Amino acid sequence: MSDRLERVAGQLAERNLDAILISAPENRRYLSGFTGSSGYLLITPSRAMLFTDSRYSEQAANQAPDFQVIQVRGGWGWLVEKLKETGVQRVGFESRHMTVANYEKALDALKEDGNLGKVSLVAASGFAEEHRVFKDSEEMALLQKAIDASDSAMEAVCPTIQEGMTEKEVAWRMEMAMREFGADGLSFDTIVASGPNGAMAHHMPSDRPIQAGEPIVIDMGAIADGYCSDITRTVVVGEPDETFNKIYDIVLGAQLTAINTVKAGMSGEDCDGLSRMVIAEAGYADNFGHSLGHGVGLEVHESPRVGPNSPETLEPNMVFTVEPGIYLTGWGGVRIEDIVVLGDDGAKVLSKASK
Repeated sequence: MSDRLERVAGQLAERNLDAILISAPENRRYLSGFTGSSGYLLITPSRAMLFTDSRYSEQAANQAPDFQVIQVRGGWGWLVEKLKETGVQRVGFESRHMTVANYEKALDALKEDGNLGKVSLVAASGFAEEHRVFKDSEEMALLQKAIDASDSAMEAVCPTIQEGMTEKEVAWRMEMAMREFGADGLSFDTIVASGPNGAMAHHMPSDRPIQAGEPIVIDMGAIADGYCSDITRTVVVGEPDETFNKIYDIVLGAQLTAINTVKAGMSGEDCDGLSRMVIAEAGYADNFGHSLGHGVGLEVHESPRVGPNSPETLEPNMVFTVEPGIYLTGWGGVRIEDIVVLGDDGAKVLSKASK
């Protein structure tokens, strides 16, 4: 068994479970290596099985050497069969991922078989996530590939933005550039928010023409080999106004304060407070409404959460964003975002695009 698989199998007894059923695509990939879009993992202390349909059975066999690959059709008959074969009774399922409809169908399938009366499905979570929060060297290399693609795109496209271009046009240029620089796709829909639209943190690109002197918030990310990046820069075509210079300096100062002073052992709330204090002292506490950051990996938003009321302890080898912002209705906004990895001696910035 791989180290990842052994860790999960070792958790079963601790949680009083005989097996865990993995359904979340990111967790399925993390534990098995299988990148197909359909399948389940069933892991017991001594067996690891991957169930998928005929479209993916050959791919699964190649990608998941630690798993017995079993080709199945629709329904839950395969689960009933394997539970009979293995004799397990308490089966955990990923309650954060499995829908109520699927849970009820699986439960009905178990009840219909008179020999499985003692089998129970137990809500469980965190079997993979609590390990995914720490990135190993292989993951760091894949993350950096995605980060490099979005960094390179930002550096290449920003100098070409001109007055009169629409937000949609800039977003499309960014997407093309990310793919040209090695991305397999986008980790989320690109945000381009010019002028007053920048006051909306998650504005979607529109046909609004960009005007000289106004802030342009660009938030985007790439996927490379399954791993995500996330970067935000705020730029101006031509000369910025005094408000831009003032707000930009506050946001940049808030970001650098957090990056340069966050330490292992702090909580997510502690880290968030490092930036939030700078913005509050400048008089803009009410204009920074979102969390400072979030984990990044197989998902563009994952643990740890770095924000108010986040008790998670930040530890070495955790990767997360640092993205403070200030948003002023009618004028626009400024947000600056980088991805960092936490070490024993502080944070290392992985994003390299110019600020």
